[in-house]
Amino acid sequence: MKVHELFACLHVRDAAKAIEFYGKAFGAKEKFRLTEPSGRIGHAELDFDGTTLMLADEFPEYNIKGPQAIGGTSVTIHIHVDNADEVIRRAVNAGAEIEMEPKDEFYGERSGCVRDPFGHRWNVGHSIAEVSPAEMQRRYTEMMKGK
Repeated sequence: MKVHELFACLHVRDAAKAIEFYGKAFGAKEKFRLTEPSGRIGHAELDFDGTTLMLADEFPEYNIKGPQAIGGTSVTIHIHVDNADEVIRRAVNAGAEIEMEPKDEFYGERSGCVRDPFGHRWNVGHSIAEVSPAEMQRRYTEMMKGK
């Protein structure tokens, strides 16, 4: 089997507002959307500077629910940017909540986490150092000794 592409597809309550938020917070550009006569968005695609994110409104009749409907999310979306502090600030100004302030991490990134207004968790980071997997493991083991 050859995988050609892999896309995340987020389900949210009010996809139209989510499209607007992702544009303001992360600079995403709407590629297109498919809208039902009722106004519910069945499918939309956003361009994150060459990477596609799909999203749609909730479809509870098919058991397709977003984080707000299920009371949380089990995934974190990682977005690698030029300046994590700036993007996190923009996301907060657009309506996200800080879950973890940006800081320099053992794995060679400066990163922080926000929860968007639709319940999805985003880890926003930028590279500050090239760290080998072996060095990451050493640092991680050392960090976890005190836990």
